[in-house]
Parts: sequence; structure tokens; C-alpha cells
Amino acid sequence: MIEVPDAFVRTTIEREGESGAAWLAELPGIVDALTARWECAPDGAVLHGGVGVIVPVRRRSGDAAMLKVSFPHPGNVHEPDAFAAWGGRGAVLLHARDDARFAMLLERAQTSTLADADADYGDDLVAVAGRLSRRLAVPAPPGLPRLRHRAEAWEQELHRDAEELPHRLPAYVVDAAVATVREVVSVQPDVLVHGDLHPRNILRADREPWLAVDPKGYAGDPAYDAGALLKARAVTFLEADDLRKAVRRTLDVFAEAAELDRERVQRWAQLHLVQAAFWGRRRGFRIARNGAPVDRLTEYAEHLAGMLTERA
Repeated sequence: MIEVPDAFVRTTIEREGESGAAWLAELPGIVDALTARWECAPDGAVLHGGVGVIVPVRRRSGDAAMLKVSFPHPGNVHEPDAFAAWGGRGAVLLHARDDARFAMLLERAQTSTLADADADYGDDLVAVAGRLSRRLAVPAPPGLPRLRHRAEAWEQELHRDAEELPHRLPAYVVDAAVATVREVVSVQPDVLVHGDLHPRNILRADREPWLAVDPKGYAGDPAYDAGALLKARAVTFLEADDLRKAVRRTLDVFAEAAELDRERVQRWAQLHLVQAAFWGRRRGFRIARNGAPVDRLTEYAEHLAGMLTERA
């Protein structure tokens, strides 16, 4: 049986409580059953992400693969649907799936991510993400959650958070985010959207230089993914000589590489940052849950949101 990493056990129980502990107790048995069903054997140390374990395996054919088992959660439902629609186009291949167990057998990529290449790639890092976004923008299969259906809830949340939370967002910044929800979110194309296309979810690979992993699987506007990329890159902007120039350059490069409307990319990114600032005020962030660190990150998100409220 596999040994589940201690860090994954700890974070899963902290996030999911008793249901997480119960699932963790069953997880080694789930992996054993799946490896037997899919005729493969463990082939390395167990890895993990935020919500699932990834077991390197060797298939009966001798090919290397990855067995991924995620905690059962609505946010993980459509990951295999996205992989199936892409068929290996810019993303790892899906070999097999077990939706009841939230499990997939996937093509094995390398463990090195685009984030690891940040120092060497610079603008090229953003261009890689943009080109992948363009390739992943295929017609959405039926049954995926439509981003446009979230417009009403997002608008209500923005108004509620602005009223209930202490924050430093000027009214015009919140108003701009609300306008984006009404004008951009409510009217979108029916395109498959990764939903979390940041550098840590882009892996080096052998079949192609870079492949995407961990999609959410939405239907909507590919420009949505600019927000995830910008939030992931935000900490690196702190070292920039000109913060405004660095942020705008990132959006410029992504929009050009992804072949997306530049203003639409900026509006999605601004909305993401306003939502992130409010999220930080309510819940903290993955890298900072409370105290002065979360305050600094939240204020930084507010500052970036204000900066992006200005039109290019």
C-alpha cells in the first residue's frame, strides 16, 4: 500500500475535517484497487497537490503514467472532462478515469513546472502560458459549468463584501469589477477554459515542451485565465523597478500570445484581484492565513486592483 505524505494528511484534515480523515483512511485501498484494475504498479514516491495524491506508476505495457486520486469535491468533478476534450492538445493525456472515485490515469510529465523556470524565462514564461491558453481554447463539451451562470452570485458577493468587510478598495474600483461582471462575465463564448492556468500547473514534458495539468473545466471566456496567471506572478512584481510597467507587460504578453482582446484580459484580471482582496479579508490566503502577512498581501492585491482599474 502507498504511504500518504504527512503534509497532505495534515492539510486535508485541516480543510475537510472528519470527512477528510475518513477519506484518507480509505485512500491507500482506493489506490490499490485502481492499480489492479488499470494493470499498473507504483513506480516512485507519492506526490501530492492541494486536493489529491499523484502516484507514479508503470503500466503493463511498460509506459510511465500517473495515477491521480482527488478528494471528492464539486470543484474536482470536471477535470477528466477537460482532459478528454483536449485529447492531449496542450495538456497531459487522459488514459482512464473513475469518476466515482475522483481518479484518473494520466500521461506522466516531469515534476519541474513553469514556475521553476521563472528566473530563466521572464516574458517567455507568460508567453508559454498564453500559447497554451490559445491551444486549450477548444469548443466546450456539454455538461461543464458555465462561467456566465456565476455572474449574479459574483455581483452579489462583490456588493456584500464591499459593505461588510474592512478594506481599502475605492468605490470606483469595486464598481469597475461589478461592471465587468455585468458586461463581460454575463456574455461569454462557449469555449473550454482551464480555470487555474498558473505556472505551477504547467509542467515540462517529453511529448511537448510544456503541458497543462489540474484544470477546473469551465465553459466561458479564455481571458478568465489571465487572472490566475497574474495572481501567481504578483509576488515576483515586488522586485520590479516599475510595478505598473511589469504588470501591464504581463497582460500585454499574455494577450498577444493567447490571441485575446487586451482590454478584456485586463478586466478579467482586475475582477480576479478584487475578489482575491475580499477573499483575503475573509479567509486569508494559502501562504498566509492571518496576522500581518495576510494584511500585507491583501493590501497588495487591493493596490494591484486599483492599478488595473485604469484602462490600458
